[in-house]
Amino acid sequence: MLTSRFRLAAKGLVRGFHSGTYESTIRNLNIDDQTRVIYQGAFNSLPLTGWTKLIDYSLHRRRSMDTTTRRATKNAQDTIAYGTKVVGGVTKGPKVDTHLGLPLFGSMEKAAEALKPDVSAVFIRGSLAADAIIEAIKVEIPLIVSVAEHVPVHDMLRVHEVLRTQSKSRLVGPNCPGIIAPEQCRVGIMPYKQYTRGCVGIVSKSGTLSYEAVGATSRAGLGQSLVVGMGGDMIPGTSLVDALKLFFEHDETKGMIVIGEIGGEAELEAADLIERYRRNTPKPKPIIAMVAGQTAPEHRIMGHAGAMRRDSVDPTAREKAAALQNAGAVVVPHPGVMGNIMEKLLASYESGNFEYMQKRKEAEPIDIEARMKRNRIDIWGR
Repeated sequence: MLTSRFRLAAKGLVRGFHSGTYESTIRNLNIDDQTRVIYQGAFNSLPLTGWTKLIDYSLHRRRSMDTTTRRATKNAQDTIAYGTKVVGGVTKGPKVDTHLGLPLFGSMEKAAEALKPDVSAVFIRGSLAADAIIEAIKVEIPLIVSVAEHVPVHDMLRVHEVLRTQSKSRLVGPNCPGIIAPEQCRVGIMPYKQYTRGCVGIVSKSGTLSYEAVGATSRAGLGQSLVVGMGGDMIPGTSLVDALKLFFEHDETKGMIVIGEIGGEAELEAADLIERYRRNTPKPKPIIAMVAGQTAPEHRIMGHAGAMRRDSVDPTAREKAAALQNAGAVVVPHPGVMGNIMEKLLASYESGNFEYMQKRKEAEPIDIEARMKRNRIDIWGR
């Protein structure tokens, strides 16, 4: 358990993390079918069972550890089959020069020089992930995606101190499903078969809820332009605000979905950004929002390390939902209705009717239990 002093330090770092230097890397989230991806970590042709000898990134010495080769290899095979341009891999002390027909390198420096990658998919366990991320930052990989769970918060503080001093690399994760431009490029672990190319940009703290939003928009025939799984840790590399800033300027994105949850204040920052966007944009794109954790108990982690509300410190899920609604987002109680509602909003958007973006004063928090009992969902999700 983290001390209160450490929690405040971490919270302060995240609040102050929107530096102009690092913010300039938001554009690196814009991936497509020409994006070049490398796999960083346990990715080689050693047997898929037993133990693999790898260099410990943190201690810089050889040690035995449970291999993640099987997962990285299977993920790479699926990603290549999906059409993503995977160009090679990096693993410490490779026994061979190639794997899956792709070149292997012993360091990020050599791989970056030879392959000129746009993205590094970091498949390294949580205890070693921070040093792998920093190694990718040092060689200026534009986008770094870390899917690992259980990355120590102290390690992420160190990573963020490095990130905020540079303007070349952008991190997504850790503890996230990754990022995908449907039918073009997939970096991560998301179930890509349900994704379809379209016009809705999605950013979510929860991987599972992002899949539900994807399913809903695919069933509605809208598809997705870009989906960013930011992850549920306390200190993410990319926030809700970062993704929204990209979506605002993204030509292929006509509507946006924001999925938050209990813990932290990211949703309040997103609400503030949405309100400013509405005020300063002649034709604002429609935004749907959802905040998970309406009935979650306090002081208890709900799946994600950052999904814990502390009494009198963090806003409740209902307070977050109310803030987003007041800012002009259309707040819904569950992802199942997102597709149909977005379809209606986009029709209004195309016709020039922006009633859906008008601020409703003193909006009441959504009573989820009452709504589910009545089983009634209207366009406002009330």
